[in-house]
Amino acid sequence: MPDPISRPRAASAEPPGLPARRIAADILDGVLRAHRPLDELLDAAAKPELAALPERDRALVRALAAMVLRRLGTLRHVLGRLLERGFPAQAPRVETALLIGAAQILWLDVPDHAAVDLAVRLVRADRRAAHHGGLVNAVLRRIARERDALVRDIDPLALDTPDWLLRRWTQAYGADTARAIAAAHAIEPALDLTVKSEAAYWASLLGGRVLPTGSVRLLAGGPITALSGYREGAWWVQDAAAALPARLLTDVRGRTVADLCAAPGGKTAQLAAAGARVVAVDRASARLDRLAANFNRLGLAAEIVAADLTTADPASLPQAPFDAVLLDAPCSSTGTIRRHPDVPWRKRPDDIAALAVLQRTLLARAVELVKPGGLLLYCTCSLEPEEGVGIVTEALARDSRLRRRPISPAEVGGIEEIVTAAGDLRTLPCDLADPDPRMGGLDGFFAARFERI
Repeated sequence: MPDPISRPRAASAEPPGLPARRIAADILDGVLRAHRPLDELLDAAAKPELAALPERDRALVRALAAMVLRRLGTLRHVLGRLLERGFPAQAPRVETALLIGAAQILWLDVPDHAAVDLAVRLVRADRRAAHHGGLVNAVLRRIARERDALVRDIDPLALDTPDWLLRRWTQAYGADTARAIAAAHAIEPALDLTVKSEAAYWASLLGGRVLPTGSVRLLAGGPITALSGYREGAWWVQDAAAALPARLLTDVRGRTVADLCAAPGGKTAQLAAAGARVVAVDRASARLDRLAANFNRLGLAAEIVAADLTTADPASLPQAPFDAVLLDAPCSSTGTIRRHPDVPWRKRPDDIAALAVLQRTLLARAVELVKPGGLLLYCTCSLEPEEGVGIVTEALARDSRLRRRPISPAEVGGIEEIVTAAGDLRTLPCDLADPDPRMGGLDGFFAARFERI
């Protein structure tokens, strides 16, 4: 991330709410200008200034950043109508302050005067933007006066999705489904948990429900660490779609299973909790450290190995070959936009082709790790066919040792629409509809199951 655009003043000299908005602005600059992941920038452990805020203000930082990214296209469109010369090129803090201020006025429960005043203070605290304070004040006051007219005749589903992605999804799934996917991305999703046991008990205790797939879903406010069962290690956070692939390896009790590209460890935890002897492999040591910390909280065990599978000898992994292998391959992550609204603004079309090359390499390596008669599960959290069915079709044509083991609806909660005609798993953000939009939806996931023969 580049040097902060504005320097914090002493906390005692700042009005309430300004530190949170300044940190949110820095985070948005990191996403939009340095293309850094939002989760990385929201990691309080790595950002002392964020960690020092009260929990309420940390939640505000997250809400501001997420809302701006979810509605970025609409915000830029509205602001573009009001800025004859566009955003000042040499003062990026002006755009960031306007985005945050406009998001609060249009969609968040913040008094208009506070949104305007704090946005003006943001730009005046920056030496390159200070002389634009009057411009920011005038633009945001006009948005407050004319908010209904400014958003009346626009198409937010198209504006808030980059054109190249909307075209891709239209080609892959049809225009109606592409728009339904975009609509799902506009809504902050519920919290999904994978529980070790007694899903109905934890759903009742936490005020949630058990989904057909077995995950527990709830609308949670406040820090996750304060929820019942967290400290006891009774559950972990995992989207309901992400929880499906590990279950497709069938009964893993007493079997040796490799979880490749394992971090952050949700699938590893599922396999360990189901009684497998798990070897968790990832090339990122820091991510494996976090996996180990999670396993310590959960009271689970796995053998953790730092290795780059593109260069490492598969036979060198401990316990290889395995009864089963799960490969959650690195991908464009376009299936996770509901939970990671920065993804569409950080990715580029060329990323997909480059990642497909890596996915082919990793899948070929994974085949070498499976015993004859064993299962191999390939999955990605991508909506792009080149990272899913395209990889699988090529692998089956290339390697005669692989045979597709079709997935049945009964294995995924009886939800027929998430199983393709070929027997692969394909979830979409608009699946699992609910009268309360926050309680519906799934991450976009693809999974195919093979048997090595």
